[in-house]
Amino acid sequence: MIMNEKIKASEVHVTGIQGEDLGVMSTKEALLLAKQLKVDLVCTSLMSSPPPCKLVGAGQAKQEAMQEKQQARKREQAPKTKELRLTPHIEDHDLETKRQQAVRILQGGDAVQLVVKISGKEGAQAKALLEDLVKDLSAYGRKQTGIQLSGKQASVQLDPL
Repeated sequence: MIMNEKIKASEVHVTGIQGEDLGVMSTKEALLLAKQLKVDLVCTSLMSSPPPCKLVGAGQAKQEAMQEKQQARKREQAPKTKELRLTPHIEDHDLETKRQQAVRILQGGDAVQLVVKISGKEGAQAKALLEDLVKDLSAYGRKQTGIQLSGKQASVQLDPL
């Protein structure tokens, strides 16, 4: 993003603070206008001639640029996998709490590993519990793996949509 004195073009097409079209003027005139209004002159694109510029509140352009950088950095990071542990005999209220936690994690952009600890012949119960949870969370995430029963636990991983 090019601002104020860094704009090298001789003429610019200026848009006002409220989005009104101020027309084509020399860069010096546009900078004087920006200084009078105590705002920044920001070049939005260098691909056209004259380049379009807009008047933006002082400091607002820098803040927008920082926010864009943060969003880009957030998108670059690989999603983390967070584990939620359950038991086959979980109470309804506790199950609802775990479901809300899973929704919050998936909406935050991270994957959820749902793990049910089992002992003895609880495998079918654990699988049914996980199937219900996957069905309830289908609006927020999709299964990366099928439901896996292995030894003393059953698990499934959900990735965010």
